[in-house]
Amino acid sequence: MDLDEARLSLREHHRGVLATRRVRRGIEADRVTELFALAFYEDPLWSWAFPDPDKRMEQHRAWWGLYMHSAVSHEWVWVTEEGGAAALWIPPGKPELSDEDEEKAEPLLRELLGSHAADVLTLIDSFESHHPAERPHYYLSLLGTHPDHRGQGKGMGLLAENLTLIDEQGMPAYLESSNRANDHRYERLGFTQVGEFAAPGGSPTVACMWREPR
Repeated sequence: MDLDEARLSLREHHRGVLATRRVRRGIEADRVTELFALAFYEDPLWSWAFPDPDKRMEQHRAWWGLYMHSAVSHEWVWVTEEGGAAALWIPPGKPELSDEDEEKAEPLLRELLGSHAADVLTLIDSFESHHPAERPHYYLSLLGTHPDHRGQGKGMGLLAENLTLIDEQGMPAYLESSNRANDHRYERLGFTQVGEFAAPGGSPTVACMWREPR
């Protein structure tokens, strides 16, 4: 057990907080990829990006699987013990995609989406151009709750647990809110909106949110 896991275990013992664990490679990583595919199926932004409902699950598996493949080695992908919610973080100084996976991203989108890939690539460029580069920070790339576990506070509970660990390091955090209905939930945890951008065509929009350590 490393230092972060020991601290988390101690808090669970004293306060009964949400039990979480880090995701490793293999079957567990595949299960979390499936969770993200389900969690973002009806997301306003990612259903715009992958508009065919009959193909979307398979497309999401391929797309989020690429990000999982790169991120899991950073050891900052977390899941609740019962598998109801997961969070994929990029620690300070680490890439969201490895060089190898970065090279795969555009060809994958073109294979999955055909002519619509051009608009989605423009959207991805907006994510990158709005990402703050001035200060090291933890980046919440993905936060998702399995549809069967929604409405129980598991996603926000997992995020709160992760933020406690990040606060102990004195580090800020950054995320993009692709479902604006969740903005107020992030604000309750200390995030503030610092920017905004839109998908090609003007909607849906994405909020850029920053949180100073507490």
